[in-house]
Amino acid sequence: MTTSESQHRAETAGPVVRTATGAVRGRHEDSLAVFRGIPFAEPPVGEARFQAPRPARPWSGTREAYAFGPPPPQDLGVQGNAVAAAGDPADDDWLTVNVWTPEADRSAGRPVMVWIYGGSYKMGHAGQPSYDARRIARDGDVVVVTFNYRVGVEGFTHLDGAPANRGLLDQVAALEWVRENIAGFGGDPEQVTVFGESAGAGSVASLLAMPRARGLFRRAVAQSLPGTFFSDELARDMAAALAAEAGLKPTAADLATVDPRQLISAGQALSAKMPGRIDSWGQAAPTVTPFAPIVDGDVLPTTPWQALTAGAARDVDLLVGHNRDEFRLFMAMGGMLGRITDDRLTQTLRLLAPGGEAGERAYRAALPDASPSDLFERVQTDWLFAMPTLHLAEAQLTGGGSAHVYELTLPAPGNGGVLGACHALDIALLFGTYHAVVGGLLFAGAEVSAETQELSALFRRSWTSFARTGDPGWPVYDTEARLVRILDTAPTVTAYPHERRRLLWEGYDFPALPLLGQRLPMGSMSTCTGVPQIRSTS
Repeated sequence: MTTSESQHRAETAGPVVRTATGAVRGRHEDSLAVFRGIPFAEPPVGEARFQAPRPARPWSGTREAYAFGPPPPQDLGVQGNAVAAAGDPADDDWLTVNVWTPEADRSAGRPVMVWIYGGSYKMGHAGQPSYDARRIARDGDVVVVTFNYRVGVEGFTHLDGAPANRGLLDQVAALEWVRENIAGFGGDPEQVTVFGESAGAGSVASLLAMPRARGLFRRAVAQSLPGTFFSDELARDMAAALAAEAGLKPTAADLATVDPRQLISAGQALSAKMPGRIDSWGQAAPTVTPFAPIVDGDVLPTTPWQALTAGAARDVDLLVGHNRDEFRLFMAMGGMLGRITDDRLTQTLRLLAPGGEAGERAYRAALPDASPSDLFERVQTDWLFAMPTLHLAEAQLTGGGSAHVYELTLPAPGNGGVLGACHALDIALLFGTYHAVVGGLLFAGAEVSAETQELSALFRRSWTSFARTGDPGWPVYDTEARLVRILDTAPTVTAYPHERRRLLWEGYDFPALPLLGQRLPMGSMSTCTGVPQIRSTS
């Protein structure tokens, strides 16, 4: 074979980039160079099980980076085969990154956007079709990175003999990989934006508060930030209950004797029993998710709201927002639309609204014409997503930083529009993966209209503009005008549109959820209110 033939073969086979641990070969796809499944840490198994991530081992030769790495062990939820199809489930090389970068001039030093997936901290992986980043990279002329991190028992159960928040430590390791290697892919390590949705937004907020993550990114986007952060005591009590489901002690040594995939069933069993622990686990119990970032005083010293108020992220540009009808997705999937009784509403308002019984009365007075089902949805949306998101922006302002705020109000067209502007719709619009999100539920039976495609393009322009300049295209938020971008078929800028409900939460600081008093026997209060016992998709 001649020299020119060898060179042609290498070029057609795919682009090659040398990383700190070895060379990788990607693929040419739609004017992009795409690399998948690059290890950023050792497989967290054997002696590394339940420990902080360790640097990936170097390899010789050129590694083919053609396929996504396998997902971490997890509750499959409604994603089902989408998780299994991502890679060999017997493969332990969970901690991998993927890169989409424009082919033209890969020495340009483009802005870098690092996506963190959601999934209730118990499921999700970077290989999901809904996170195909080609449109963001191509339309915005940016480098996009996605990666896997440990979820569920492996990533967020609080065990003796193991650091807390291992999933967050994986995220820090991935960002360190970006800082060390992204220049070779055409990215600027000084222009990194982290962005994520739901549990991914909770992860972004956590990174803003974590000393270990300082300096690893310049900008941050939190989409539908959940307010659920666990206190150290609550997380340890949950860990003991989870280990008991497997007949074990809540230690890294004990749980390491069980295959990671076998522990999934213990987490599922505990989730099903969580509503019976409302007396000891309080607001966390109805979420049926025993995993969340833990305010352990070390990895995560305080809640994000406390950290930002104290100025921890004043030098980071922040973009936050939520969808108008976040909780309606869960109500639809749980068969609850139009089926909430006034008694159940009362219980939910007293559990979630600030002030207990006073909060119940205040919500009813603020929304006097709302049906029980509508008011149930509103308080769930506010407690879980809307108000934590808005308060993060306000904490950033208090700490000396700035923030831009948005609300998505476009209804999902699927199923006759019954889902409204629900949870996860922003993923479909941002990535342009309309029929891949939530199993296609959001666009089921509906065409993607030209107006929806235009809004999708606006999402990408705004997000990539923010990654490049810190300005998504509308004014910064302040506590006087409270201007936010309303994202719909006719986008506008207006004062935050839910002032009555915002005032109900004024002064609430979203503390880490505590461990309460003596628990009731398992199975008691099994009809308590809260998040339905379904598995979240984002």
